[in-house]
Amino acid sequence: MLSNESLHPPSFSRSNSQASVDSSASMEEFLREIESIKESSVGASQEQPPTAAAAAAEVKPVDEGELEAEWLQDVGLSTLISGNEEEDGKALLSTLTRTQAAAVKKRYNTYTQTLRKKNKQPVRDVRDIFGVSESPPSDSCEHATQLDGTKEEKDLPGVTKTSRPLPDDASLSSTTLSNGAQDEEGGFVALQSGSVSILEAIPDIAVHTNGSADAEQSVQSTLSDDDYHGKNVPAEAEELSFEVSYSEMVTEMPDRNKWKKSDIKKEDYVLTKFIIQKTRFGLTETGDLSVEDMKKIRHLSLIELTAFFDAFGIQLKRNKTERVRGRDNGIFGVPLTVLLDNDRKKDPAVKVPLVLQKFFQKVEESGLESEGIFRLSGCTAKVKQYREELDARFNADKFKWDKMCHREAAVMLKAFFRELPTSLFPVEYIPAFISLMERGPDIKVQFQALHLMVMALPDANRDTAQALMAFFNKVIANESKNRMNLWNISTVMAPNLFFSRSKHSDCEELLLANTATHIIRLMLKYQKILWKVPSFLITQVRRMNEATMLLKKQLPSMKKLLRRKTLDREVSILKTSKVPQKSPSSRRMSDVPEGVIRVHAPLLSKVSMAIQLNSQTKAKDILAKFQYENSHGSSEHIKMQNQRLYEVGGNIGQHCLDPDAYILDVYHINPHAEWVIKP
Repeated sequence: MLSNESLHPPSFSRSNSQASVDSSASMEEFLREIESIKESSVGASQEQPPTAAAAAAEVKPVDEGELEAEWLQDVGLSTLISGNEEEDGKALLSTLTRTQAAAVKKRYNTYTQTLRKKNKQPVRDVRDIFGVSESPPSDSCEHATQLDGTKEEKDLPGVTKTSRPLPDDASLSSTTLSNGAQDEEGGFVALQSGSVSILEAIPDIAVHTNGSADAEQSVQSTLSDDDYHGKNVPAEAEELSFEVSYSEMVTEMPDRNKWKKSDIKKEDYVLTKFIIQKTRFGLTETGDLSVEDMKKIRHLSLIELTAFFDAFGIQLKRNKTERVRGRDNGIFGVPLTVLLDNDRKKDPAVKVPLVLQKFFQKVEESGLESEGIFRLSGCTAKVKQYREELDARFNADKFKWDKMCHREAAVMLKAFFRELPTSLFPVEYIPAFISLMERGPDIKVQFQALHLMVMALPDANRDTAQALMAFFNKVIANESKNRMNLWNISTVMAPNLFFSRSKHSDCEELLLANTATHIIRLMLKYQKILWKVPSFLITQVRRMNEATMLLKKQLPSMKKLLRRKTLDREVSILKTSKVPQKSPSSRRMSDVPEGVIRVHAPLLSKVSMAIQLNSQTKAKDILAKFQYENSHGSSEHIKMQNQRLYEVGGNIGQHCLDPDAYILDVYHINPHAEWVIKP
C-alpha cells in the first residue's frame, strides 16, 4: 500500500519530520499495535490460503502514463483516454475552476507525452481539449494562475473571457453551450464544438471577506465543530468557508510556500475551533444528495484535491499496486461493497456493514468505561473461535452475540479494518499529507485537504468512516474512566486504518505513525463538519447537470444548421401574424405564479399544497405548515417528525434541504425542481 518509493527519502530526516511530538509514548503505542497486528497476521496466514485478503499487495514499477490514465478515469474523464464523445466528460470539464482545469491539463499532458515516448499517438490532442499550446508539466502548479489574464489565455481560439465572478444562481444556457457567446449574466467561457475546445466554463471566483462567492450574500447562522448552532464560540475560533474552491483560496494566499514547519502537538486545545457560516442555502450532508450526484462530488473532489496540492508544489502521487480481490463470503477480508450487498438483502437502507454495527453495539453495552478498551488484546482462543463462527454463521443470523464480551468485540473491530482488501482510507495519499505538514500550514489548510479526501472516498468507505468516528467519540466521552482520549484512540487505530505492509526504517515508521495518527485525530475533532459537502462543489454539480442536459439535446452540426434555418423561417411567419402565439412551455410557465411552489407529501393525509414563498420562508416553515394541516391524529404527528423537504430534479438529482435553507433562494437557482416531503 504505502511503498518505500512513494516516501521520498529527504522527507524522513529526523530534522525535517514531525517527530518532536512526545514521540516516545506515542511511538511505543503505535509499534506495540503493529507488533500485535503482525502476530495476528502470522496466525491468520497459517490458516488461510495465499489468495486471502490479508495477502500483501505487490508494488509494480511505476509508469507515469498509467498513473495519470488511472487518475483521469478516477475523476470521470475516461473520455480523454478513449476519445469517445461522452456528455458527462464534457459537462465535467465545463464546470472546472481555473486551478482544477490546470490540474487536469497537467495530468493529461503527462499522459500524452508518455504515450509519445512509446511511439503511440494519443486519441486527442491537448489543444483539442483546452485550446492552448501544449507545455511540459512541472512539479509546481504555479502555472495554474496563468489561465487568468496571460497571453496564453488571450490566444485561446473562440474563447470569450470575463473577469466577473460567477454568481451562485448562474445557469448554463443553450446559447452559451452551442454558440460560444459570452453569457451576459453568467460570464462563462464557451463550450466549443469540433476540434477547437471542449472546455466550456471556467468561472472567475472572487474570495470575499465573508467567505462567499457573492459579496452581498447574507449569513444567517453558524456551525461549529464543538456546537452545531455556533453558540458560545470562543474568540480564537476561526471562520471556515465552504463557498469558494479551496484550491482557488490557496492560490490567493501570499507566501504559501514559505510557511515554517510546526510540530504536531497532541494536546487537544491546540486544534483550531472552526465555525461555518450558513448561507441562505443551508448546509448539506453527504447523505442528503442522490447517489449519482455524490459520484460527481467524488470526481470533482479528487480533481480539487489534486489542484490543492499542486498549489503547494506537492505531487499527489499514487503507486500502481496489485488490487487484492478479497473473499466473496464470510466477514473478515471481504470488501465493504460485498458485505453491504449481502446486508441489503435484509435491510435495503443499510449504509454501514451490519457486523460492524454489532461490534459497536457490544462495546457500547459494557465496554465504554473499560480502561484501555482498545489497547487490550482479549483472549486469543476466544477471538479465534468467534472469528470462525462469524465467518460461517453471521450472514445466516445464527451467531450468538450474547456470549461475546466487549474486549473480544474491540479486538475484532480492529481486525475487521486491517483485513479489508483495500484500506478504509487511501494510504497512497499519505506521502502528500506528510509533505503538506512538512510545509507547516495551519490546521485550517490541513482540514481542507482532509475534507476533500473524505469527499473523494467511495460511498461505502465514507459512510463506514463516519459511523466509526461517531463511535469513537462515544469512547472518548468516557475518557475519565477508560483512559482513552483523542490522541490515544488515534494512535492505537492509525496502524489499523493506515497500515503499511512495506518495510520502513524506525524514522520512517515514526513519521508514518505521527502523520496517520494526526489525520485520524483531525477526523475525530472535526467530524461534525467533516461530512458537510462544500457548497462550491454542489454549485459545480448543478452546472454539470445543466450542461449534460443541454449537450444531450444538441444535434449534429448539419441538423443544427437546418434547424436554425427552419427556426428563422418560423420567426418570420410569427412576426407577420396578427395573433401572437405562445409556445406550450410559455403557457405552462405563465400558469404558475412567480414565487409559488407546489409541495407534494405522498405519505401524509394532506398530500399536496401550494406554497407562496417570500424572502424569509425556510424549509422548516413549510414542514411546520404541513404538520399543522396533518395534526388530526397522533400517527400523523409521528410521521412528520421524520419528514424532510427535498428538491428533486431540475439541475439536481435529489437534495434533502437544510431546515434553515431559504426556499426562495433555492427556487431561484433551480426553478424547474419538484418539491417533495418524505423521510
